[in-house]
Amino acid sequence: MATFHFDFVGPERTLYSGEVEAVQLPGAEGEMTVLPGHAPVLTTLKVGVITVTETAGNGKRIYVQGGFADIGPTSVTVLAERAAPIEELTPAMIDKEIEAAELARDATQDLARREALNAQIVQMQEAKHTLSL
Repeated sequence: MATFHFDFVGPERTLYSGEVEAVQLPGAEGEMTVLPGHAPVLTTLKVGVITVTETAGNGKRIYVQGGFADIGPTSVTVLAERAAPIEELTPAMIDKEIEAAELARDATQDLARREALNAQIVQMQEAKHTLSL
């Protein structure tokens, strides 16, 4: 199968760089799967899991909390606000992130900010459930 180059850059380090067959992204407008030859798109990412398919039946999963994906026909670059390989996550880590978001939500009077934080909390809870943590 054809491949394309995928770079995943987190705030502390590069989490992935290499040739892949497909990447599934939690786009702000919905889940999307990128294959070679994809039309150029720039999208924001919500909290969720990025699934990288290196070859059929072989890949990696990376937890992401926001960021951007720059998609083109021959490459995809993700710049994440926060991210970690699935193997490095613990339930306590996600619970701590949820608690921080709840505290921030409770401390603000800005309704738009409260709504955004509520959405982020739900997304983190869904990601935790998806990961079975």
